[in-house]
Amino acid sequence: RSIIVKRLTGLAVALTLILSACATSTPYGPAPQPGGYGFSEQQIEQNRYRITFRGNSSTSRQDVESFLLYRAAELTVQNGYDYFITAEYDTEANKRYTATSYYPAYYGRYHYRPGRRGGYYAFPYYAYGFDWRYPHDLNIREVTRYSAVAYITMHKGSKPVGETQAFDAREVIANLQSQVISAQP
Repeated sequence: RSIIVKRLTGLAVALTLILSACATSTPYGPAPQPGGYGFSEQQIEQNRYRITFRGNSSTSRQDVESFLLYRAAELTVQNGYDYFITAEYDTEANKRYTATSYYPAYYGRYHYRPGRRGGYYAFPYYAYGFDWRYPHDLNIREVTRYSAVAYITMHKGSKPVGETQAFDAREVIANLQSQVISAQP
């Protein structure tokens, strides 16, 4: 009996750790593997990159977009440039729906049938603990994950006046740094 209790306790602890890991938003940082949560970049030309930031279902659209801009600014400064221009920029919402249902337990549910001992009997074709008739409670939850992608070109000097797609890299870092630091684990 104690082995079963230990295994169930271990399973409960593991499940709690997994669920708690899912409840936090994606921190700013590189994606651990291709397609994972975090940022990734690919150099296309000497001064041109494609940058992606993918967030989990707890990461807001605003955070995903801010982290992408921050990474673009970091890359620009690291490569010795002063500003970057976004040639293409897109944020995608990946929505899916999960459903959970509650079925009442069979155990202890009896139905009246005259002529039987006590007047009640249980239907023998129900599995223990499960009622196959229909769900009594159905919960549907929308899960949204945001991904942002930008193609940037990096340049030296002052950013062009009136260019709405141009960003001063050091100014972006200064303005978004507090948001990025607070997202660190």
